[in-house]
Amino acid sequence: VTNGGKTTLAEKLKKMLPNCDIISQDDFFKPESEVETDERGFKLYDVLDALYMDEMVKSIRNWMKNPASSGVVRQEPQNTHDSLKNTDDVYILIVEGFLLYNYEPLNELWNRRYFLTLPYEECKRRRSTRVYQPADTPGYFDGHVWPMYLKYKNEMEENASNFVYLDGTKSQEELLSCMYSDIIQELKKLRE
Repeated sequence: VTNGGKTTLAEKLKKMLPNCDIISQDDFFKPESEVETDERGFKLYDVLDALYMDEMVKSIRNWMKNPASSGVVRQEPQNTHDSLKNTDDVYILIVEGFLLYNYEPLNELWNRRYFLTLPYEECKRRRSTRVYQPADTPGYFDGHVWPMYLKYKNEMEENASNFVYLDGTKSQEELLSCMYSDIIQELKKLRE
């Protein structure tokens, strides 16, 4: 969901996990001139066609081929958990974005999937506090953003499984703790 805290959580996790890097879907938006406009004059940013998704997949696959040369800084994470000690061979890539699970070529790459949710009112309130380039036009949230979120969320739930749903109304600390614990468990499984 837009404004759910995806980027903030990813950045905080990066500081806590060893050899961790982030790829953000926001870095793959097409220029405004290439984004379609609907009959109401809304720029259609909340659709897969507004993004260079093939480039994103390519970036992820390149990282996976050689994470050690990706520029990941080898460092001891903050608050190192016992199971993260001596993890020089462990590399973690966090991919964050709002349409990740609706693009089939990405679905074969995930070890874990997290999905942040927000109720309509809270999402709209948070969105209204953000400044976007280009700026949201009046009615954009109700006319495009929220309907696209619901559409893609339904598609995702019909076509995929194994999601960890996270309540975006919870504190960042609570969400971070939940995700961190889950990632530690996943790392233990992968190392066994």
